[in-house]
Order: sequence, then structure tokens, then C-alpha cells
Amino acid sequence: METDPKSLTRPVTHWIGAGGGWLLRRVVGALAATGLTPNMFTFLGLFVNSVSAALFAMGRFREAAAILFLAGFLDMVDGQVARRVGRVTAFGAFLDSTLDRYSDIALYLGLVVYYTLIGRPFYMALAAVAMASSFMVSYSRARAESLIPSCKVGFMERPERLVLLLIGGTFNRMAQVLWVIATISTITVVHRVVYTWQQLRADRDLAVPGGPEVIS
Repeated sequence: METDPKSLTRPVTHWIGAGGGWLLRRVVGALAATGLTPNMFTFLGLFVNSVSAALFAMGRFREAAAILFLAGFLDMVDGQVARRVGRVTAFGAFLDSTLDRYSDIALYLGLVVYYTLIGRPFYMALAAVAMASSFMVSYSRARAESLIPSCKVGFMERPERLVLLLIGGTFNRMAQVLWVIATISTITVVHRVVYTWQQLRADRDLAVPGGPEVIS
């Protein structure tokens, strides 16, 4: 059998991505064969996130990070399973998004409880601020997109926040991670507010007779 010369010049990242894609397809196929519905996997993800939150509350950060990694995997595959079994629905997407918010709140509440129990009120407040600002990142986008077509500006989306929590738990650097989440999430919210205001103002100016001309 001849080897494709082009395959010999492909970077290592290509093979890593191809291997990861192959493994993901096999895992999704196996999960789809269990007969569990995509919504069941969504609820399972919430449960696993809650276990991680409980471990955070007990100060067992490394164990919490390991469980959170599993929860992130479940969050990723529920949509893949839905597509594999042909059960992609608007309600499923709504349910997934809603339970993701509960999962996020549970994780930060676990940290709030931990810092409360060890008598660190400042970091308890910091965890609460990180929780509120993370929620506002999602809310600001949802509210903005009821007014404008899209509002994806900013950086600190849910995947980035979960990766940071994984890093904080694994390396026991949760205080630093909370600072980063609280700060950049707040900046993201402000960015989305400004962006939405600019888009609405531009639409209003275009709708007003004699408004600014658009030069193409």
C-alpha cells in the first residue's frame, strides 16, 4: 500500500487533532448506543458539576478539578450525541444552556462555602463577584441578542472559565484564578454593553432620514 506523500509533511498537531476526533467519534457512538437521551446526559453533567462543587466546598481542589474535567467532557458530548441520534431540538439547546448556568453557580457557591468555612471573607466575596460576573457574561449576550443579531465580543466565555477553574484546582491557585475570572468577565460585560450600544446607535442613525450616509 502506497503512502500519500502529503501525509508525511503534515504537522504533529494535525495527527493529534485527527486522533482526538477519531476517539471522540467512537465515544459518542458508544454513548449513543446506551439508549440514554441527550437531555439525560445534560442532567448527568449537572450532577457531576455538583459533585465537583461539593469537593471545592471541602477544599479538595485537585479531586474537584478531576471531576470537573469529566463534567466538561459530558457538557461537550451531549450535543454530539443529539446530532448522532438525530434528536437536536430547540428545547434541548435551551435546557442545556439553562442547566449550564446552574452548574456554574454550583461551582462558585462551592468556593464561597470553602472560603467562608476557613474564615477568609475577602476571598469569599471574590468568589461571589466571580460568580456574578460570570453569570452576567452569559446574560449580557442573551439580552443583547434580543436586540441585535449577534453579540459574541469579549473573551471570558464558559469554556475559558472552566479551563481556569481546572487550572486553579489542579495547581492550587484558585485565588489567582478567581481574580482573573472576576476581572476579565467584568471587562467582557462592559465590552458587550458598549458594543450593543454602538450597534443600536448605528441602526438608529441609519433609520433616521438624513442620517449618516453609508459608503460601500
